Amino acid sequence: MKKFYVVTILIAALFGCTNSTISSDATEAAATIYFGGDIITMEGDKPKYVEAVVQANGKIVFVGSKTQADKSYNNAQQQDLNGKTMLPGFIDAHSHFANFGLQAVGAQILPPPDAGANNIPALIEILKQWGTPENIALTGWIFGMGFDDSVLEENRFPTKDDLDKVATEHPVFLIHISGHFAALNSKGLELLDITSATEDPKGGKIRRMPGTNEPNGVLEELAAIPHMLKVLQPKTNEIANKFFTAGQDMALSYGYTTAQEGRAMENQEMLITAAENNFFKIDVNSYIDYAFMDKYMGSKWDSKNYVNHYRIAGVKITLDGSPQGRTAWRTVPYLLPPDGADNDYLGYPAIPQDKDVEAIYAKAFENDWQILTHANGDAAIDQMIRTMKVVAEEYGNDNRRSVLIHGQYVREDQLDSLKALNVIVSLYPLHTFYWGDWHKQIIGDKLGNKISPTRTTLDKGLRLTIHTDAPVALPNIMRMVGIAVTRTSRSGLVIGKEEKLTAYEALKGVTDWSAYQHFEEHTKGTITVGKLSDLVILSDNPLKVPVDDIEDIVVLKTIKEGELVYTR
Repeated sequence: MKKFYVVTILIAALFGCTNSTISSDATEAAATIYFGGDIITMEGDKPKYVEAVVQANGKIVFVGSKTQADKSYNNAQQQDLNGKTMLPGFIDAHSHFANFGLQAVGAQILPPPDAGANNIPALIEILKQWGTPENIALTGWIFGMGFDDSVLEENRFPTKDDLDKVATEHPVFLIHISGHFAALNSKGLELLDITSATEDPKGGKIRRMPGTNEPNGVLEELAAIPHMLKVLQPKTNEIANKFFTAGQDMALSYGYTTAQEGRAMENQEMLITAAENNFFKIDVNSYIDYAFMDKYMGSKWDSKNYVNHYRIAGVKITLDGSPQGRTAWRTVPYLLPPDGADNDYLGYPAIPQDKDVEAIYAKAFENDWQILTHANGDAAIDQMIRTMKVVAEEYGNDNRRSVLIHGQYVREDQLDSLKALNVIVSLYPLHTFYWGDWHKQIIGDKLGNKISPTRTTLDKGLRLTIHTDAPVALPNIMRMVGIAVTRTSRSGLVIGKEEKLTAYEALKGVTDWSAYQHFEEHTKGTITVGKLSDLVILSDNPLKVPVDDIEDIVVLKTIKEGELVYTR
């Protein structure tokens, strides 16, 4: 593919075309000219506008003036933007695409403004209404994603006693908004064979009833995560297709042209089936959980190139849990420990032994697999740095593009160490809206203002991307861009004003910079001749509206390789 681009550009030069035009009879006949709005190329450090873009056969063949576009492509189809704004297609730096369908189809148990689960009675009522025979037949469970104990009026997790009010004859399985906890009713615990005799797994915890060993229905980390994908499996291929379509349609509505499955486990089979049946309308990069490396890495899907818009791009390792759920591993105790924890509670590691982490990094480095590391607490990030440093010294560290995912409580000295290791830092500024107020309670005002330190990361010269982590939150990229600029919490507080990004920087984080993170900077991320014609059309220009209005901008059209795949 790279040779093709070089040859094309050389031919264009020989026949007198400019470096912003590729022209031929074939491309002219199939060409589309976009004009009449703000077209932001996302090239360079400052906004660059052009009058017209021409795409043909899935690639951008011209960027420049409308007059020259008409002259070079006088038979092209004309597409007037009618004053709307065009950008490169969005590339989420970290999400869990395979689970989008669960969020789209399941009970809507997110808190406001995304849904209505603001207290436990409301949560119970939403689940009751959703739990029709038709919906239960999807997986055999009443399920939903996104309840948030930090926003529920009771400030606690729903227990089996609460969820038994939803149903006793059917199992109930709820996934916490962090994706790191589950809450089950009594029937659900019974089906999973979780009893008072069940021991806590390594890297996880079964919460118990006060004064007893009886499970209370809440599962943490590796007590919860392995059950999620097994429990919520569609019952038939037809239902699986329904889930996949609903999730992909949701991604398209938010302008995704490239998505990520950031921790593929059993759901890898669903993704393979979708690819084999040519269901993907956008590109999806999959990162295989380290426990499944031997099963999937080295397969035909483990490739630098997409097969039917799908590929395995690397490996994922998770070193701790959720900061808002207080399972992120810290060096300083939480000010407000979770239920049943002591005042010196620090959270805990997912992989306690450094030697085990080193072995996973070594396997990735030895096989030249890009590796993403989930680490939120500073103790987990310390573990990442000290183990990766050993492996990088042994195997070399050129152009690996290892990525820190989330890094909510990363310290400034750790950013310096990550820079020395050439680690890309992918931060999660949505936290400042959804949990900024909560962080101030659980870690204090000073540290709470430093979550997702995007400005500090850029100023230190690290490569930065930003992500939604959907379906932890909705995959609403424009909301994420807006919050990265304002850093405003649910209550209206600004969480660390010194860490704000400009609107242009935030957009770079979901276009150009994210393309680089995925080794796709030569084909995506900017509106540049020779790149794929992956484009979005927005209702407004994020660089011109008041910053508080950026998050309300909607995607009007999503275009993947020249094909209109979504229109509002």
